[in-house]
Amino acid sequence: MCPGMEDKRNIQIIEWEHLDKKKFYVFGVCMTMMIRVSVYPFTLIRTRLQVQKGKSLYNGTFDAFVKILRTEGVSGFYRGFLVNTFTLISGQCYVTTYELTRKYVSKYSSSNTVKSLVAGGSASLVAQSITVPIDVVSQHLMMQRVGESMGRFKVKVADGKRSVVFGQTKDIIVQICRADGLRGFYRGYVASLLTYIPNSAVWWPFYHFYAEQLSRLSPRDCPHLLLQAIAGPLAAATASTITNPMDVIRARVQVEGKSSIIKTFRQLMAEEGPWGLTKGLSARIISSTPSTIVIVVGYETLKKLSLRPELVDSRHW
Repeated sequence: MCPGMEDKRNIQIIEWEHLDKKKFYVFGVCMTMMIRVSVYPFTLIRTRLQVQKGKSLYNGTFDAFVKILRTEGVSGFYRGFLVNTFTLISGQCYVTTYELTRKYVSKYSSSNTVKSLVAGGSASLVAQSITVPIDVVSQHLMMQRVGESMGRFKVKVADGKRSVVFGQTKDIIVQICRADGLRGFYRGYVASLLTYIPNSAVWWPFYHFYAEQLSRLSPRDCPHLLLQAIAGPLAAATASTITNPMDVIRARVQVEGKSSIIKTFRQLMAEEGPWGLTKGLSARIISSTPSTIVIVVGYETLKKLSLRPELVDSRHW
């Protein structure tokens, strides 16, 4: 460990200027794809739980898992997945914006909390602008159950002359265009920004805060990566709890075709009360815990693997 730092933290933060950018992007795409494959089923479960009325279909995360597996098979957990992989682009834009914004803000503030807060929020703004249209299509595909749909649109039964996956995607895109025009692909954009910008802005400062506290409590020879792997899920659970109410509203706006965040909020409160704002929270935390461990370990490892050659042995990262 490296205790003599000015901000009294033991864990070194690898900044943008320390990285070999070519390695960073190549390794980053591979890492992001592996993470998406592992967490997508829980994203699908969370979305269905948030959209259903009360407990009309599923009684909770585990019940949803069992019922989807029984009625739709393993492939049911990956409805809309191929479309969702296009968000790999937004993922790379996110990390680039985050690292560049940290570098820019460091000219004006040495506070790691300020740098993380501003960079996290800015990165989410850029990423969501790319992600929302993909999410809208992907979420409607997630809503397709065997023989029925939980959302506004229902895909046609695929025939043998076309790809089932992209045939369904085309059906959804055409239906969204007919119903809402191009604006339909940005339905819930404001709700997404109100969900993910705070989530991202809160996650990074809490991540560094928890890592700092753990480094002070842990033995001197405790691996940095272990502390970061613990700090990540703690930060994710904190951020998820804070932003889940807006996430429920976002999911309903996008899937049910609602146009007003306020009206959606009032309807949810009238139908299900305050507890309606916690829907999908357990699925969100369950999915975020392993995914955040993978993301944190993967991201920190990615940055170490992407260090410029002359910096690899220059200090204890």
